[in-house]
Amino acid sequence: MGRKVTVATCALNQWALDFEGNLQRILKSIEIAKQEGAKYRLGPELEICGYGCWDHYYESDTLLHSLQVLAALLESPVTQDIICDVGMPVMHRNVRYNCRVIFLNRKILLIRPKMALANEGNYYELRWFTPWSRSRQTEEYHLPRMLRDLTKQETVPFGDAVLATQDTCIGSEICEELWMPHSPHIDMGLDGVEIFANASGSHHVLRKAHTRVDLVTMATAKNGGIYLLANQKGCDGDRLYYDGCAMIAMNGSVFAQGSQFSLDDVEVLTATLDLEDVRSYRAESSSRNLAASRVSPYPRVKVDFALSCHEDLLEPLSEPMEWKYHSIGEEISLGPACWLWDFLRRSQQGGFFLPLSGGVDSAATACLVYSMCHQVCEAVKNGNQEVLADVRAVVNQASYTPEDPHELCGRVLTTCYMASENSSRETSDRARDLAQQIGSHHISVGIDPAVKAVLGIFSLVTGRRPLFAAHGGSSREDLALQNVQARLRMVIAYLFAQLSLWSRDARGGLLVLGSANVDESLLGYLTKYDCSSADINPIGGISKTDLRTFVQFCLERFQLPALQCILAAPATAELEPLADGQVSQMDEEDMGMTYAELSVFGRLRKMAKAGPYSMFCKLLHMWRDALTPRQVADKVERFFSKYSTNRHKMTTLTPAYHAENYSPEDNRFDLRPFLYRAGWPWQFRCIESQVLQLERRERQHLDGAD
Repeated sequence: MGRKVTVATCALNQWALDFEGNLQRILKSIEIAKQEGAKYRLGPELEICGYGCWDHYYESDTLLHSLQVLAALLESPVTQDIICDVGMPVMHRNVRYNCRVIFLNRKILLIRPKMALANEGNYYELRWFTPWSRSRQTEEYHLPRMLRDLTKQETVPFGDAVLATQDTCIGSEICEELWMPHSPHIDMGLDGVEIFANASGSHHVLRKAHTRVDLVTMATAKNGGIYLLANQKGCDGDRLYYDGCAMIAMNGSVFAQGSQFSLDDVEVLTATLDLEDVRSYRAESSSRNLAASRVSPYPRVKVDFALSCHEDLLEPLSEPMEWKYHSIGEEISLGPACWLWDFLRRSQQGGFFLPLSGGVDSAATACLVYSMCHQVCEAVKNGNQEVLADVRAVVNQASYTPEDPHELCGRVLTTCYMASENSSRETSDRARDLAQQIGSHHISVGIDPAVKAVLGIFSLVTGRRPLFAAHGGSSREDLALQNVQARLRMVIAYLFAQLSLWSRDARGGLLVLGSANVDESLLGYLTKYDCSSADINPIGGISKTDLRTFVQFCLERFQLPALQCILAAPATAELEPLADGQVSQMDEEDMGMTYAELSVFGRLRKMAKAGPYSMFCKLLHMWRDALTPRQVADKVERFFSKYSTNRHKMTTLTPAYHAENYSPEDNRFDLRPFLYRAGWPWQFRCIESQVLQLERRERQHLDGAD
């Protein structure tokens, strides 16, 4: 009697609305799954159209083309003799649902709509879809003509049901449903479902992989069973990077681990597992079995098909394994680098242009491109033909084969140090040394003639000449003079990005990279439309603290000694005049707070949902050993004053890789006003009242001690 089953899950680099490419990647994954002996294949959430279609879900075209791809899958000989579980939007009775469509041998077995929609952070599924709210109930879905002609079915079950094959029972759980307090796998498992299939569209956030793995392993540790998780991977058209981590688990242990970051468009995991291991695991749990005897049953769709074979005695079983996690330095070196590669190849540009200042932030961005080059060379070395074809298209050379990351970096990255009279020799040297070590095409330009020309226009019109504060000018003059330099750097960056390759008789243009970190964006410590304005920003969702960890990682991993000097140097914008040839402007002095404090403010503001008063109350305890209540109040008030005054800058922030849950990105993640009453009079008065009470209590305590 057969009891061993081989199942497959996958991570696919789908692209929103790329129906042709998405179809080919789905077919390839099914083909690989069959080659590995699998009888069931699970794919990512909404894999047919790509997860990130956003408001394109409203369009009837998206539904139509998804149905056309489904028809192509049903018709393909590749999908025969394997249960295929694919994701797509489906309209049922004029309502759009996020669905799994499960089919076998040209017959649709079940359409299972998502029951809990993700609607926080970057997710807005309730905007486009409606959750299926009728637990353990199904309706008849009338197939459109293009599918009827293929399947010879008039209607198919639509709703919350499970599949009963000849040898086991399979239930679907879609992404968010795993994260909810009472997940479907609990009752499905109690009702005898042995294989749980979770199709996800889950994006990367630093330190998130642990949570995902824990949820899957705990689901099967408590209830027994086999759990498959599929996920999208790559950049499918916006700020998010979907980070794979496909996995297969059983009874609390992991049996197959997919990569979190890679340049492979199709990755398939298979495992051969014994159903009797699930049954015996459940048999000894009396509390579980008591609950199972009371559970309401799920509708079962009977499938005349077996996942196991009759003669499987000698079939080898998969072994449990320990999940291998990346360090923070590795996560940053891989995730944003893969995102950059997807952006580069899919935008059909010739490379990147990066203003390289000699500081940590732009150095980190340069290192990400260098890490990308390492991954491209490694993928080509391992025989990845898609990456080879893409890199040849990027460098516009049909016979090119990248072997050395240093050489490839010289082709795809142009770095530029933009010097002014306020720049120091030290930052220029640091930028030049790093460029040499990673191999970028490096240029150095002086921006003083452009600055003088622009200020000359102002003086010609007004008859006034602004001065730096160091030369007797007001703070308004000083800030305006700093901003002119910063904004001209952006103009020069775009000019060189458009014409740099032309000047070298090469085709194409370059994507401009920004280098503002998440903490500076949060506080608004950047000039609107300066070099923070770019095409994309790979570090815009990463804190200064994590960036320094990443740069230290690159120093050791890639042997880049120039990074040692960059890490040791104080952060400076170099927009104010030098004092005796030395830098006089320091970022943390300018901001009035440290980068470490900024990260704390950021997490409390966004993740702890703290306004000024709540933040003050929390920090009173967090910082009680280092700061007085008055000092805490001053820091909180300074942060909120600066944050609210500069919030308007978030409306023009360069699209950045999303890596932190306290990102202030205004487009979709952190929705707030950008015109505030920056004095926060009511909120600050509450803080001041508490400070006065605490100070009065402290004085009374001291008087009593005397």
